[in-house]
Amino acid sequence: MRSPTLAEVDALAARAHAGQHDRIGVPYIEHVRAVAAGVAAFGTGLQMAALLHDVLEDTPTRADDLIAAGIPAAVVATVRRVTRAPGTDYRTMLLDIVTDHAATLVKIADNAHNSRADRSARLAEADRDRLAARYRDARAVLWPAVAEADLRTVLAAVNPALLAELD
Repeated sequence: MRSPTLAEVDALAARAHAGQHDRIGVPYIEHVRAVAAGVAAFGTGLQMAALLHDVLEDTPTRADDLIAAGIPAAVVATVRRVTRAPGTDYRTMLLDIVTDHAATLVKIADNAHNSRADRSARLAEADRDRLAARYRDARAVLWPAVAEADLRTVLAAVNPALLAELD
C-alpha cells in the first residue's frame, strides 16, 4: 500500500474534525493545519503527524484506522505519543512526549498555536489565565527537550511572539 500524500492526510484530518470547532469557535482543522505549518521545516512525515495530532483524542478515529489508511507507522507512533491516554495527567503525558523528538516538536507547535495572543484574547478571562499558566508550564518541560535552533524554527512559524521568551 502506498503512503498517502500530505494533501490526502490533510483531507483525512478535515473529515475527522468535520463540524468541530475550537474554544474560540474556529473550525478545528485550522488549528491542526497551523500546527502542521509549524513543523513543515522538519519534513512531510512530521507535517502528517501534526495534521493528525488530535484525531485519536478528539474523534472516533483509532490508530488502526490510520494504519488501514496507509499512514506510515512512524507517523502513527508520533500521533499516539502526543495523544493523552484516559486517566493520564497532563504533566505525565508531557514527560512521555519529551522522550521522542518528533512528538516534542509537534507538541511545541501545538502549544505555540494555542498560546497565540490573538487566540487567547477571545477566551473568557478565567479560561485565558488558566490556559496561559498551563501552556507556560508545558513550555518549561517541552522547550529544553529540543535544540534551540529547532525550537526557534517552530516558534517563528507558529507564534513568533514566543521567541521573546528565549532572549
